[in-house]
Amino acid sequence: MAARVLQKGANGLNQVKNKARTKGQVIDVIRTLSVSSNKQREDSWFKSLFVRKVDPRKDAHSNLLAKKEDSNLYKIQFHNVKPECLEAYNQLCETVLPSIHADKYYPCELVGTWNTWYGEQDQAVHLWRYRGGYPALTEVMNKLKNNKEFMEYRQERGKMLLSRRNQLLLEFSFWNEPVPRDGPNIYELRSYQLRPGTMIEWGNYWARAIGYRQHNQEAVGGFFSQIGNLYMVHHLWAYKDLLTRENTRNAAWHKEGWDEVVYYTVPLIQHMDSRIMIPMKASPMQ
Repeated sequence: MAARVLQKGANGLNQVKNKARTKGQVIDVIRTLSVSSNKQREDSWFKSLFVRKVDPRKDAHSNLLAKKEDSNLYKIQFHNVKPECLEAYNQLCETVLPSIHADKYYPCELVGTWNTWYGEQDQAVHLWRYRGGYPALTEVMNKLKNNKEFMEYRQERGKMLLSRRNQLLLEFSFWNEPVPRDGPNIYELRSYQLRPGTMIEWGNYWARAIGYRQHNQEAVGGFFSQIGNLYMVHHLWAYKDLLTRENTRNAAWHKEGWDEVVYYTVPLIQHMDSRIMIPMKASPMQ
């Protein structure tokens, strides 16, 4: 009899302990959820302070970002040349390209032509401008088919190349239009592959950022792709030499607001590339 009483007492104590333990676990879970929920609300509120709103207008990027006063279209060409043919390739370009640039019969201009110095080696980069947009591009292409000198140039050029690619570009409304420059200069082409859907946001930030990079007249031109690799941005800069480039870029970090622009634009980038280029003799940009 005494043993049964003691056993019941022990069982009762165990039940009380189990209930208390269960209750404690429930309380701990509630406290954890409460703390987690509060933390999420605090993080969300804190992050909302730094969210930049993008213009929600429904329109093509080209209409929102490009210059309105003209309809310039640009073509950038990347030619990877056989190493043993680079000198002959340059001589061929210097013979033919300036004649097309100078001939008013063709509504196009050679903005600049370069060899890559640092970056992808044995490479030539050509930038053309077509005043009049796509109709001007089509007109030039049709006329060049009847240009014997140019067709011979293309045939001979083909023997010297390993690969080639191009893109059609529009220029950002807030960048300078590229114009001829006296030299000597080196040029940097910085190319950014953006995440799809972020071009407007990029433009919003750089419309302000370009003001930080005009001190030494280094900003040459800014473009975004229309055909070719999409969501691609190219920024073209000019410097007297590599040391001037380093000093100019470092000076930007001492200007209030530049660090913020970098902080918010870096997450928009999927891939970026930098080329240091030397102008060819025939380049309007020296």
